[in-house]
Amino acid sequence: MEDPRSKSYAEAGVDLGAADAAVDHYKSLVKTTRIPGVLSDVGGFGGLFSLKDAGVSLQDPVLVSGTDGVGTKLKLAFELDRHDTIGIDCVAMCVNDIAVTGARPLFFLDYLATGKLDPSQAADIVGGIARACAEVGCALIGGETAEMPGFFAPKEYDVAGFCVGIVDRDKMLGAQRVNAGDALIGIASTGFHSNGYSLVRRIITNAALDLNATHGLTTTLGEALLRPTRLYVRAVEHCPHVVAAAHITGGGFHENIPRCLPPNLGATVWKDRWQVPDVVQLVLDQGRISAEEAYHVFNMGIGMVFVVPPDHVHATLTSLQDAGYEAAEMGVVSQSPGITIQ
Repeated sequence: MEDPRSKSYAEAGVDLGAADAAVDHYKSLVKTTRIPGVLSDVGGFGGLFSLKDAGVSLQDPVLVSGTDGVGTKLKLAFELDRHDTIGIDCVAMCVNDIAVTGARPLFFLDYLATGKLDPSQAADIVGGIARACAEVGCALIGGETAEMPGFFAPKEYDVAGFCVGIVDRDKMLGAQRVNAGDALIGIASTGFHSNGYSLVRRIITNAALDLNATHGLTTTLGEALLRPTRLYVRAVEHCPHVVAAAHITGGGFHENIPRCLPPNLGATVWKDRWQVPDVVQLVLDQGRISAEEAYHVFNMGIGMVFVVPPDHVHATLTSLQDAGYEAAEMGVVSQSPGITIQ
């Protein structure tokens, strides 16, 4: 029997049946991220979270929030029709941002908008969101799926997210704790993460690179470019000696490292201390991008930078290795403002 509530809406391009099917699947995904403190289930008007039930008993708790999306990396997901990693990107871009304050992420909400809802595609996207949330111990407590006929090209969508975390004020990381002579520790990225893809896609198009070919890589170019942004929450949790941190996103080293330093200090970066990922080097070579521009745009293989006192470098590197992260001492905080790459 035809659903009377959806006949005219369906004729306008919105399928309420597809929306119901998607939400039913979301419910099972959300359950995998449930942590103490969650008070609500999918379907309410707002997600509910209790700090008391979550066991938060900080002396001076500070809430930290962050929001972000995935950007034009989505275009590659559309072209390759692969959507299971995009949700990880969305979560990582948010939780990594708040992790640099030392905050523990508590909960996450997502926003998925598309022209015509494909429940299978949506399940892949939200499945990635749920996996990432579970990995960092963050509850997926709600979100919004919007079907917007005529607004997006067929099979295309946008996804964004919002997270909230908490940290004790006395334990917050930041520029106020940094001194000249402190060491910079770089933690390896998985590639470009979720920034610079407008330039990456332009280079690929101009060089006529086949996304389904390897071009000397260990995977196809498309697979390498869709590797999701690495999650660094556990890295922060495993390293008690970190005094400040920078998430290397849009703007590369020159814009992001200064964000965790006092305005009167800068940093010297030693670029020979780590390996630039093959996929990044391939794109730089094909686009004939200068080193100067590259460090202003891309992460160059470093997704997160920790600032630690010099006598805690070894302990921090050991902790990162034990937690499964590749890292290297990559520079030092200097007396002069600005970033010097040498």
